[in-house]
Amino acid sequence: MQRLKAGDSAASAPTAQTIRFRLRLAGWVLLTAHLVLVGWLTLRPLDVPWAAAANLTPLEGIKADLAYGPLGGARRIGEGLALLAPLGVLLPLVGGRLAPSPLAAWSSLARTAAAAVLFSVSIEMLQSAIPGRVVDVDSVLLSTAGVVLAHVTFVPALRSRIRRSQGPTPRITRVGLGPWTEVLSAVPREY
Repeated sequence: MQRLKAGDSAASAPTAQTIRFRLRLAGWVLLTAHLVLVGWLTLRPLDVPWAAAANLTPLEGIKADLAYGPLGGARRIGEGLALLAPLGVLLPLVGGRLAPSPLAAWSSLARTAAAAVLFSVSIEMLQSAIPGRVVDVDSVLLSTAGVVLAHVTFVPALRSRIRRSQGPTPRITRVGLGPWTEVLSAVPREY
């Protein structure tokens, strides 16, 4: 067994780029597993004697869910919110867009919400061809809201944790207007 010297421990520590690669790889694995699970839950045929009519009126299904009582309605609405909620964290992680700037945070939220709408609409369209499944516009609304809630809840904390793990921001000494400014100003110009 080889002993490490005092200077060797820093060299063996993973770099920020290695950490980002590992996070993205873990994100891809988790995203794939989650999408397989969602596909299995939502796209398998149901053996039911009848199926409800398609719901194309926004919030009509949520009103019907609330008619089951507070506990039953909360469970059914919670299931709709939780189905695609992990995408709110996994999509920014996979995209590697955990930049700390406020503009990047808002654009990350917008991209994640748009991807959630696309995933949810795709699932609903695929369900229209599966026996026992019907289209429900409220599923799209609840799934998208769940993704946005997960993103707003967890991604800022993840960003700050990654920033702290990278250590302090390196400082650069002040530089004048340019290193060659004096030299170039002495050169005669022809206009």
